[in-house]
Amino acid sequence: MSIDNPNTEFTVVINDQEQYSIWPTYHSVPAGWQEVGVTGNKEHCLAHIKTTWTDMRPKSLKDALLSE
Repeated sequence: MSIDNPNTEFTVVINDQEQYSIWPTYHSVPAGWQEVGVTGNKEHCLAHIKTTWTDMRPKSLKDALLSE
């Protein structure tokens, strides 16, 4: 069982499908993801995602529905 270190700093990242995640700042952000400019502890980053990512559908699906 893994326990999160409460001192770990995270950054909020987004991919080209406008899906959000958090990533520890001591690791490089993986290919296909970019930082959005929000860093902090896990709770802070997840709170930002909760208020920002209100439509969980991938961008490709939203775009397809708009073009119908």
